[in-house]
Amino acid sequence: MRELLIEPEQAESSENLEGRLRYYLLVDELELGGGLLCESYGVKVVSPDGEAEAVRNLTVRPERIDHLLELLQRNQVPPVALRDVIDDWL
Repeated sequence: MRELLIEPEQAESSENLEGRLRYYLLVDELELGGGLLCESYGVKVVSPDGEAEAVRNLTVRPERIDHLLELLQRNQVPPVALRDVIDDWL
């Protein structure tokens, strides 16, 4: 599994990023059988105090996970609310 930090779209200094929620794209490989692999995407949210929540294997479509990550960032969804937001999103 790979974790990629998603930077906010607004250009902010590293000082402004301290104390903010951090959002990660999770990339896994799923075996489809017959030696075929597919990338599967999930998300992770980490709060400034270190609390974290992750949900893997949400979709295989990059545009869907991009939309979800943008939604999470725009609404500043904390780790405690991640699963509820994903349930509504699905």
